[in-house]
Amino acid sequence: MEIWINPRCSKCRSAVADLDAAGVEYTVRRYLEEPPTPAELADVLSRLNLEPWDITRLDEAAAGELGMRQWPREEADRGRWIAALAEQPILIQRPIITADDGHAVVARTPEAVRSVLPE
Repeated sequence: MEIWINPRCSKCRSAVADLDAAGVEYTVRRYLEEPPTPAELADVLSRLNLEPWDITRLDEAAAGELGMRQWPREEADRGRWIAALAEQPILIQRPIITADDGHAVVARTPEAVRSVLPE
């Protein structure tokens, strides 16, 4: 299991605390320091069953500078969105947990964190 975090984010700190309380083994990835590649993002999006615009933090200044709110949200534009997330990882919603069973969640709630815990 891996969790992508920004240590300054309270939701990320909460998710890490929940994982610690559950006693599971996991790897922390500080995705701002070690940005995911476009291929890694495509894999995580597939595991999340989401599109790149679904995990984009559109209120970030970088999104505004790029005009992302006006970008088309069509299959043909996925690559553009993924490239932007890889180049500016601050735009990626957090935390994201990739579970050992293959799925992933945007773990912004305790319920989402629990959904990736082994039974």
